Amino acid sequence: MRALWRQTRSFPPAVRLLMANQFAINLAFYMLMPYLAAHLSGELALAAWAVGLVLGVRNLSQQGMFLIGGTLADRFGYKAPILAGCLLRTVGFALLGWVDHLPALIAASAATGFAGALFNPAVRAYLAAEAGERRVDAFATFNVYYQAGMFLGPLVGLALLAADFRLVCTVAAAIFAVLTVLQWRALPDHRGPAEDRGGVLAQWRTVVANRPFLLFSAAMIGSYVLTFQVYLALPLAASDALGAHGTAVTSGLFVVSAAVAVVGQLRLTGWAKNRWRPSQALVRGLTAMGLAFLPLALTPPGSSVVVLASLVTAVALLAAGSAVVYPFEMDTVVALSGNRLVATHYGLYNTVSGLGITLGNLMTGALWDFAERHGALWLTWGALTATGLGCAASVAALARTGHLGPRHRAAARGALVRRPTIDRP
Repeated sequence: MRALWRQTRSFPPAVRLLMANQFAINLAFYMLMPYLAAHLSGELALAAWAVGLVLGVRNLSQQGMFLIGGTLADRFGYKAPILAGCLLRTVGFALLGWVDHLPALIAASAATGFAGALFNPAVRAYLAAEAGERRVDAFATFNVYYQAGMFLGPLVGLALLAADFRLVCTVAAAIFAVLTVLQWRALPDHRGPAEDRGGVLAQWRTVVANRPFLLFSAAMIGSYVLTFQVYLALPLAASDALGAHGTAVTSGLFVVSAAVAVVGQLRLTGWAKNRWRPSQALVRGLTAMGLAFLPLALTPPGSSVVVLASLVTAVALLAAGSAVVYPFEMDTVVALSGNRLVATHYGLYNTVSGLGITLGNLMTGALWDFAERHGALWLTWGALTATGLGCAASVAALARTGHLGPRHRAAARGALVRRPTIDRP
């Protein structure tokens, strides 16, 4: 904790506020969202299709609108979307606890999703701008607060849930209301270069024309598919092998994942910075993420203890690999943007990764069903391992061909300068 506090204090006040902001955002979000499905199907007695619709609308409105959020941040400054997102989530979370009609629930779910699309790209662009040359350290510290909020949120929500789900929603909404006021009063306004405030279509054309950035975005899709397996394949494996104890084990896996990130993030980032170039850190972190699933592929069926050990090993290695990758990944997005239209680049990057998660989950689920029918679950774990190794090989190829190097970053900056910033009528 002392190292985290020292690292946090070494950044400008705006960066410190953004880190505290992200902790509170995740705390409030994970207080509520893990228990929303049970509330909708239990207390409100909604059909399963309606529960899926409400949850799906939130995910779609966030993943599908990231590019809009990033574009608005580059046009109007970073502070306004952050405030708007926090205010919108205040309303959305309050409604989720106090309305019981499906149309109102869908509207509340859409509001909470769009809120994330507003503030996520803006926060990362603001953080990158304020941190300057210390972007890697800033994103590493930011991730500690991010994971800490993820870790504590479900515990606080569970405690409040003993009283009433409405209390959970009210407290979560109150946290976002406080964040809105705090940032309105304390967060300085920050805008990107004046050239970034042109027409929307010009912004999008500029980002889509940034070939090194698009290649990097495509290469990193698989890493998000792997990270999401904490919610999909690993819980399925826990339930399959451990039966009634699977839910408790799944909760424990979340604790292990968050603990590795919170305790190890700064150490792993410092260790990687001292030994590897950014591209090497990305490649080795992605390799570790892929290899995390190998113990499960080699685990013989039938032994609960061995499966449990393999699950814990997989989650720990996956979290450690993600911790290595994340700060260098975020820094690479900024570098490839040429420090122009940074929020829009983050917005498109998040949209691409969100689509990748959706398609990857469909493929993983289909492969799981096939493998389970044929008694060959090793196929699923082997495919996930291959996904991680494929990502690592793709990033290594980009680095080897110069797509992640200074020459291509300079070329990207040149393209940004040459392109018009005003839409044609």
